Amino acid sequence: MEITSAEFIISNSRADMCPDTNLPEYAFIGRSNVGKSSLINMLTKQPKLAMTSSTPGKTLLINHFLVNKSWYLVDLPGYGYAQRGKKMMDKIQKMIEYYVLERKQMTCLFVLIDSRLEPQRIDLEFIEWLGENGVPFAIIFTKADKQTMAKTRKSVERFMNKLQEQWEELPPFFISSSEKKTGREEILDYIEEVNKSIASTGGMTD
Repeated sequence: MEITSAEFIISNSRADMCPDTNLPEYAFIGRSNVGKSSLINMLTKQPKLAMTSSTPGKTLLINHFLVNKSWYLVDLPGYGYAQRGKKMMDKIQKMIEYYVLERKQMTCLFVLIDSRLEPQRIDLEFIEWLGENGVPFAIIFTKADKQTMAKTRKSVERFMNKLQEQWEELPPFFISSSEKKTGREEILDYIEEVNKSIASTGGMTD
């Protein structure tokens, strides 16, 4: 897929205030500091589209970006950033849950995992929750450039093996690096394939 345009449309604190369209939405979520904004900027080839910050937990809203005038890329708040305080954490959790479970345009949720880390309980629990609720998702392992590819592959294998303890069928997964643009083509091709399958069945309906 070639990206010919990507523009910020709106930020919301409520999923029911998101754009009223029938375009498919591909949402990105992960723990704070997993490299979400950098990945979004890399995918769209726009270095300043999503805000990047050395301070984790900056995304507090649901951000919609219209790509190629035909689908939305949605930047969701990160989960599990304890320094936000319980009240803010609860608010963000409700926002995420409402969007993920109730938003009919939500076509696929990309869950970002730091490829350098051992499997984290918070990520595994979040993925388990997605499975329990029948949410379509794929996994993107980020920051592959921060270590050797052999280490990354071993880390990915470890994570997927951990998932296999609970899952009969594993979700699609991608390895990415925002610095080296690793995985860009594969992720965008996956989105394009899903878009084509939606179009072939007559598109999204209310």
